[in-house]
Amino acid sequence: MRVLVTGGAGFTGSNLARRLAALGHEVVASDNFSSAHWSNLTDFTGDVTATDAAHLGPFEIIFHHASITDTTVHDQKMMMQNNLEHFRSLLDLAMKWNSRVVWASSASIYGRNTPPNIETQNPNPLNVYAYSKLAMERLARLYQSRLRQPIIGLRYFNVYGPGEEHKGKFASMIHQLARQMRAGQRPRIFTAGEQKRDFVYVDDVVSANLLAAKASTSGVFNVGCGKAETFNQIVAELNRALKTNLEPDYFDNPYGFTQDWTQADLTASRRALGYEPKFNLTAGIDAYLASGKLGMGDL
Repeated sequence: MRVLVTGGAGFTGSNLARRLAALGHEVVASDNFSSAHWSNLTDFTGDVTATDAAHLGPFEIIFHHASITDTTVHDQKMMMQNNLEHFRSLLDLAMKWNSRVVWASSASIYGRNTPPNIETQNPNPLNVYAYSKLAMERLARLYQSRLRQPIIGLRYFNVYGPGEEHKGKFASMIHQLARQMRAGQRPRIFTAGEQKRDFVYVDDVVSANLLAAKASTSGVFNVGCGKAETFNQIVAELNRALKTNLEPDYFDNPYGFTQDWTQADLTASRRALGYEPKFNLTAGIDAYLASGKLGMGDL
C-alpha cells in the first residue's frame, strides 16, 4: 500500500516508517525536521519529504505522528496551530483520498485521574499540550461520519526505545537516567522516587499502529505496557542492565503539572485491536541496551 507517515523523522514515526518499509509498503516519511533528526532515517529506504506531503498523495493509510511534543511550551496559539489545525488539514486530505487514519494521541489527557486509566474516564489535561491532544480527539470524532475508512487514535503512555536520543530533556526518563548513569553520575529523580509511570517499549507502539491499520472500528485506545513502574524501579533495572551500582539523587519536583501515576487499562485495546504488549520493563530495557542506543549521547 501507499502509506504516509507524518513526523516520520521523529522517535515513534521513524520506527514505524522503517517497519512499514520492511514489510514492503511504499512509504513516504514527511517531516519538517524542526524537532526530529535526520539520523533516524539513515536506514529508511522509502521516500522522505521535508515539505507538505499533500502533493504526493493519494495514500491509502495516513499514520499521523507530527506534533509539538514539548509539554513545557506555554504558547497556546503555537501549540493549537501546530497540533490541532495541521490535523484538521490532514483529515480534509483523508476525506479527499479516502484514506484510513491512525494517529498519535497521548495519555497526558488523563492528567491525575485515578489509575488504571481507562478510555471512558473524564479528561483532565494539565497543560496546553494535553489539551491539544484532547481537542484532536474531539475533532477526529467529528470527522468520523465524513470518512469512509476508520479513524483510530492511540493514547501513548511513556514510550521509550531507540530513536529518542535527539529529544534531549524530552526523551524518556529511562533514556535520560541511563545517560546519566553511563557517565558515572547518580541518577536524578523526584523525591522520593515512588512516582509511577506506564513505560511502553517503542516496538509495542509500532505493533499497535499496524494493528490499528486493520481494525474495523473507529475510536481512541490506550497503548501502554499495562503495568506501572516507579522511578526507583527504573533505576534498579538500569543498574542491573548497565552493571552499575548508583544510588538515586533525589530532588524536589519543580513542576506543577506532572502526573504522579499512570497505568493503561488495555481492555478496549485488546478487544478492538488485538493489542498485547510483548515487552515488560526488563525485556524492554534489555532490548534497548542490545540496540546500542540506551543512554547514548551527550548530557
